[in-house]
Amino acid sequence: MRNLLVTGAAGFIGSNFVRAALGVAERVIALDALTYAGCRENLEAAETLTFVEGDIGDGDLVARLLREHQPDAVVNLAAETHVDRSIDSPRPFVDTNVVGTTVLLNEVRRYLAKRKSSDRFRFLHVSTDEVFGSLGAEGLFSETTPYAPNSPYAASKAAADHLVRAFHRTYDLPILITNCSNNYGPYQFPEKLIPLMILNALDGQPLPIYGDGKNVRDWLFVADHCDAILTVLERGRVGESYNIGGGNEHTNVEIVDAICDRLEERLPTATSYKDLKTFVADRPGHDRRYAIDARKIHDELGWSARHKFSDAIAKTVDWYVDHRDWCRTIQERARYGRERLGRRDG
Repeated sequence: MRNLLVTGAAGFIGSNFVRAALGVAERVIALDALTYAGCRENLEAAETLTFVEGDIGDGDLVARLLREHQPDAVVNLAAETHVDRSIDSPRPFVDTNVVGTTVLLNEVRRYLAKRKSSDRFRFLHVSTDEVFGSLGAEGLFSETTPYAPNSPYAASKAAADHLVRAFHRTYDLPILITNCSNNYGPYQFPEKLIPLMILNALDGQPLPIYGDGKNVRDWLFVADHCDAILTVLERGRVGESYNIGGGNEHTNVEIVDAICDRLEERLPTATSYKDLKTFVADRPGHDRRYAIDARKIHDELGWSARHKFSDAIAKTVDWYVDHRDWCRTIQERARYGRERLGRRDG
């Protein structure tokens, strides 16, 4: 792999992926619009890294980057991702996740039409398990599970997935799709469950848990996810999708308890962090359970998650404890006070 164009490169998964990609690619071109969740400082300086501020919906910019840098692969991580924000305002999710992805696909199609050989080129689109909807107490999402998105965010990602597949079938674009479970780890914007709980607990603020706290997610450490993306990029079969899961099903309240336990070890207080747990009205359309069947990527490509949940959640809590300045800076820049989003009652 010589040149790699990564979109959404300054966000949570994007910045972690760029760090992993720098170890295998000759050059990484990092494109990011630097919206509220993107931060230039998330990317460490490197001689083989070129950062460009811009939007995937800017066709002229995308065309210029493709022409100038001649990438061998595009990894599309650019997306609006927070379900609660999609409830408040669906339009940005359509603009970026649907329209932006379409513009990106079309410029890649034009780029490949002029390229001498596209045999080794790949367009890898990073998606989510939320496109599949909600599971009951049993079962797993597989690559053949029908799409049934239940939030504007999930619907916008489902639309993007369908467009990526359509460009493969219509234009022979050499695509790959990955659908991952819930990521956690360093550099995640504090609106998401794990960093929000850590920072609220450190400040002695309530730990708001939706509904009865028994919604289940399969948790995937971001470093494992990045390793999986690189594996699919290198060995995945063109036109295929691969589910990526951590094999760590936990309820939301179990996640909060694990965070509190680690904080008790790091920064013990006179009262228990768990006393801050507060159950609040559930989120509209809250999917009950997600769980990933990752046998395909394991059996075909030899990938499996390497990090134990207990170790990775402790490492994650420690990172936020040790990087409170980063958290404060990114929240102030986004004018986000860790308030609740996505309430239909306003």
